Amino acid sequence: MQQNMKAIFGNGDLDEKSVNFLVAALEKNNLPGFDYLEFKLSLGKLRQLNMDEETAIKSAFATASTLGLTKETLLKTGKHYLEVLANEKKQFDAALKKQLEKRVTNKKAEVEKLQAQIGKWEEEIRKLQENIAKAQEIIAQADSNIAAEMSKIETTRKNFEATHKNILSQVAQDLENIEKYL
Repeated sequence: MQQNMKAIFGNGDLDEKSVNFLVAALEKNNLPGFDYLEFKLSLGKLRQLNMDEETAIKSAFATASTLGLTKETLLKTGKHYLEVLANEKKQFDAALKKQLEKRVTNKKAEVEKLQAQIGKWEEEIRKLQENIAKAQEIIAQADSNIAAEMSKIETTRKNFEATHKNILSQVAQDLENIEKYL
């Protein structure tokens, strides 16, 4: 089912890793029976037939209603998946914060500590010139590592947020269309 959901929720503009992550979370929290996710998959198949949106939604719902799906259940389960996505965003944000702390904040603190040490070493120039050169080398490497890590984290954040926003928008639009057409 994950491949099908990836095709439904993902598009070429979204970060594949983020799509995989969010789709896996939706699958993990998939409610039993025919609900919003199965409806979304049916809707995707109908849209492949170049049906207009209203006809596709009504057709998918007509078929699903024979399996006992009601509009209320469809909306309720759709909201459940919105909550799943919101929880994934919270967890992602917490993990991102930890990574920033681990990869950037701690390194910045290390750099600041070394810079303070350099000040002390400069007072003893003759004895400590070798230590100063080593510390400056560490600082130079730390600055480039910090910049690289910040760039990676920012790219990951942007990719995830764009993917999350897109999928969230799709689900919200589907719920709006269900409300509108059913």
